[in-house]
Amino acid sequence: MAPDIGGKEKRYMKGKIKYTDEPIGNVKVISDFLPSPEELALKDETVKVTIALSKASVEFFKNEAKKYNTQYQKMIRRLLDEYAAHQS
Repeated sequence: MAPDIGGKEKRYMKGKIKYTDEPIGNVKVISDFLPSPEELALKDETVKVTIALSKASVEFFKNEAKKYNTQYQKMIRRLLDEYAAHQS
């Protein structure tokens, strides 16, 4: 019998996370620099990669891409490009 998807990771997730209302320490708030979905529909030079994304994230981008008549992969790429550009 084949292991469940993600079965390999189960051994690392034995402990439960306990959340509290305690202060979390020195927190830095940054401005929202992420582009809107319509700004993600631009063309750039690309490199092919393989990545596993959550179903919810992919469905969000697919729905947004339909609204702007573009491909959801391009929107995800632009989002990552904007994030990387603001990390200096």
